[in-house]
Amino acid sequence: MSKEVKKIDLMIIGGGPAGLTSAIYSARAKMNMLLIEDAILGGQVRTSYSIENYPGFKNVEGGKLADLMEEQAKEQGATIDEFDFIEKVSLSDEEKTIETSSYIYKPKAVIIATGATPKKIPIENEEKFLGKGIHYCAVCDGAIYTDKVVAVVGGGNAALEEALFLSKFAKKVIMIRRHDYFNGEVSTLQQVEKNPKIEIMYNWDLVNGYGGEFLEYLKVKNVKTQEEKDIKVDGLFGYIGTKPKTDLFKDYINLNSRGYIITDENMRTNIKGVYGAGDVREKEFRQITTAVADGTIAALDAEKYIND
Repeated sequence: MSKEVKKIDLMIIGGGPAGLTSAIYSARAKMNMLLIEDAILGGQVRTSYSIENYPGFKNVEGGKLADLMEEQAKEQGATIDEFDFIEKVSLSDEEKTIETSSYIYKPKAVIIATGATPKKIPIENEEKFLGKGIHYCAVCDGAIYTDKVVAVVGGGNAALEEALFLSKFAKKVIMIRRHDYFNGEVSTLQQVEKNPKIEIMYNWDLVNGYGGEFLEYLKVKNVKTQEEKDIKVDGLFGYIGTKPKTDLFKDYINLNSRGYIITDENMRTNIKGVYGAGDVREKEFRQITTAVADGTIAALDAEKYIND
């Protein structure tokens, strides 16, 4: 059977902070809009245990903040479709087509807010131990390591924050850092350094992971002395950066060398009526606040584009 074709004003692809903010603004503008998300609404925010830098909240759990954003969007009248997968897209100045597993949409404008996914830990046995000792979400999987030893690899705020979260469960948290510094916020690093359950291994690089059915130990190498040694662990959590989710759009949208969408200050891409917002966009800083700002600007400009 052929799929039903639906003509709408605006399609928002992605349900993180940028997408949900765009949904709030476009719904308030009474646009015929749809936000589509192929996973759980909230994006990476939902996996953050504690957020302390979002205005209006001294401290809020990521899941709670994501729920509030979703609730607000729906109360404003936003139409949201979770778990409908996009099969293919076609984007041009004249026409936009988004085909999902259920429908074919013909929107006048599109906001791409698909975000980014964690980069895989670059070791030989990553796939072997994925879900069996190797993880990328402490909020999702941290509790199973209660009173056990876990390692965290990464050098940014995410790694620091997740180490703090894991210390609530684990007996010990070992941070593996190939440099002698972190790129995260000073206050967060200070919390990590003061935590008696967290050990930081500066200038050590992860070589591989070994074990039977489950991960049992890690081989690490000192980047200065070339010394190698094994560390007994029960789990490993990776936070070495993210990869933008842009594969669907690469044949139409201009991307930079790392795969992020290139936009102007109004979130416009190289195609009229198509916008990029949030972590999927090329920019220097990726924070919840910057994603929300992107989503606001994209929705307002899309409304102007549609009306014109």
